[in-house]
Amino acid sequence: MHGHYRETAECPGQTRGESSGGTHLQMHGHYRETAECPGQTRGESSGGTRLQMHGHYRETAECPGQTRGESSGGTRLQIHGHYRETAECPGQTRGEREGRVVDGLTSKYMDTIERLQSVQARLEVKAQTLERESNECRVQTEECQQQLRKCQSELNRQVKQSSCVIQEKVPFNDTKTSDYNSLNVPPHNKRHQLKARDVAGQALGFVQDIVVALLNFHSYTEQRVHIYPLDSSIEPISPLNQKFSQYLHENAAYVRPLEEGLVQLHQSITEDTVTVLETVGKLKDFAEHFTSYTHFLQKILPYQLKSLEEECRAPLCTSSLISKNQELQSGMKRITSVFDKLHRYIILLALPSVRQDAMPQSSSSAVFTQLAACLHSLHDAIKEMSKHYSQKAGLEQQLPTVTQKLCTTNECLLASLGMLTNSTDKIATFFSNNLDFFTSSTGYGPRGGVGVLNPLQAESMLGNKKKASDYMQAIRKPRAESVPYREALLNRRVLTSSTESRQGLTQQVVASQEKIARLEQEKEHWLLETQLGRVRLEKESQRIQDLETQLSSALEGGGGSPASALSLGLGSPALTSLDDGELEERGVEKDAMINTSLVGMLTTTPTNEEVRDEESREQLIKTHYMARVGELTTQLQVSDSKAVNFHAECRALAKRLALAEKSRETLTEEVKLANQNITRLQDELATTKRSYKEQLSMMSDHLCSMNETLSKQREEIDILKLSGKGNSKLLKKGR
Repeated sequence: MHGHYRETAECPGQTRGESSGGTHLQMHGHYRETAECPGQTRGESSGGTRLQMHGHYRETAECPGQTRGESSGGTRLQIHGHYRETAECPGQTRGEREGRVVDGLTSKYMDTIERLQSVQARLEVKAQTLERESNECRVQTEECQQQLRKCQSELNRQVKQSSCVIQEKVPFNDTKTSDYNSLNVPPHNKRHQLKARDVAGQALGFVQDIVVALLNFHSYTEQRVHIYPLDSSIEPISPLNQKFSQYLHENAAYVRPLEEGLVQLHQSITEDTVTVLETVGKLKDFAEHFTSYTHFLQKILPYQLKSLEEECRAPLCTSSLISKNQELQSGMKRITSVFDKLHRYIILLALPSVRQDAMPQSSSSAVFTQLAACLHSLHDAIKEMSKHYSQKAGLEQQLPTVTQKLCTTNECLLASLGMLTNSTDKIATFFSNNLDFFTSSTGYGPRGGVGVLNPLQAESMLGNKKKASDYMQAIRKPRAESVPYREALLNRRVLTSSTESRQGLTQQVVASQEKIARLEQEKEHWLLETQLGRVRLEKESQRIQDLETQLSSALEGGGGSPASALSLGLGSPALTSLDDGELEERGVEKDAMINTSLVGMLTTTPTNEEVRDEESREQLIKTHYMARVGELTTQLQVSDSKAVNFHAECRALAKRLALAEKSRETLTEEVKLANQNITRLQDELATTKRSYKEQLSMMSDHLCSMNETLSKQREEIDILKLSGKGNSKLLKKGR
């Protein structure tokens, strides 16, 4: 009420009736609310009334610009609404309100009941489905149990049968005893073998580079000892340096075996072997060579330190050179200690191939990890020493007594150290990249997975493996295709008939060859006879011409008749008693005798003509055979000349082949060297690219920092300029 009075006081344009009407309306509404909420206490109701009235007064106070008419109009609207509500519900009682509440609750409960009934129906359907599935699962379970019983009975039968076979056929169980089990051939892992050989080949290339770099480093160190601080060509060097030089001269005897040992190790790893720590016996030889080189480094270390101290005592040695020599001393000590660690880890890796259970398999991975860390430490130590040597060489070039020989030696030393740094970096990176392969389990082991390989029986096991592989290759040879029985019988008949026909053909060929030889002989005989007949014909023709000449001369000289000339011409002792018929008969007989006689039996009558015929015949035979001998001699000479020519050509081809083989080997070596150079240049290119990238990134960072510095300086300059302008303005105002 107090608030209402305040509101009325703050709104002076409002009439008292309007104000009292509004107050009555508000109070009446308050009483209605109190009646509808009978459980509310009087304090709560009065408190709410106070709050409502206070809020109403605050609203009226917060709207001071409201006119009295507007306030009175609002009051009239409130009163009119109240009267309308009272007119619309004049007979509303408490029972009607309760009925409406009951009806609302009833409808709500009916909705809930319907919803629950639908849920119940769904659950019943789901229960039926689950019951059906449970029945199916029960049936499947019974079937599975039946199958299980069948499998158990079958397995029991097989176990019983196998037990009987083992008891009757197997003399002993070789997997039960570890000594026998270690002789069994483990399963072959071809991929692991190829990877191991590849890794060993890469390691061999890196070690060869390291060996070359170490040889150059020790040799140039020996050369430097003879040059500085005293030149051995001018004056003798100190006994310490003489001893140091003597030891350095022996470096090849300790460095070369490293490469040879790793070459033998690489050759022992083939595709058919088993490569694990227990079977790699050549690793022990490499470890021994590495140990000898480590002892060599430990032996020359005191002389190196004393030699550097002697350089420090030189008269022209500056303080910076002394500090660099001290840094080199610490670097030498560090490198020697790292090599000592390396040789200890290599000895640990070689122990399993010497003694059984020398190192657990679980420890080998830790050893490989530490070996990789040592290789990185070696690279860092050599890199640091190379940096110190480079700085030292730069300081020595500034000395007034430096010689060209010393500068050249220093350059060679730096080149060898650079090569050694690159090689150690490559092998350290290579070892880290393949660390998973070194530490992974190879899967090699005895049957049953019990125990490890025995190094003492590794050779026998490898022999068994070779026998097993030979046996598998023998049984894997493809069988010859079998021939059906009927086809084989048919082939046999054909073969038999062909054999018989071949024998008959062979006999025919032999008979034909004999006949051909006989015909050749007859041919030669008749050729000679033909030549003899031709000669006799020529002689007879000549004799007839002579007789005709004699006859014609007799006729011309005597002037007689032809009959007398003929009688004179025929008055010779050989022809006087013969007439023409007899001469013809004798000629026919001679022809018949010539045609039927053999060579050398032309006639037996010792007449002068026949003797001449025999001589001429022998001369013809001799001429014929001499011609044949000449032909054969010519053919023999031609054959000999061809054979000599062919022999010379074969020798020339053999020489050319040998030269080609040599050139091929030379070219192969050159190709290998070229490939190595290409690999080295590629590595150097990658290193150079990486260093350039690092330098570019550093320069970029430096430029960024410089830009930031410049921007800060510009801001400071701008601030100072602004402050200077402000100060100048203040000074001007003060003036």
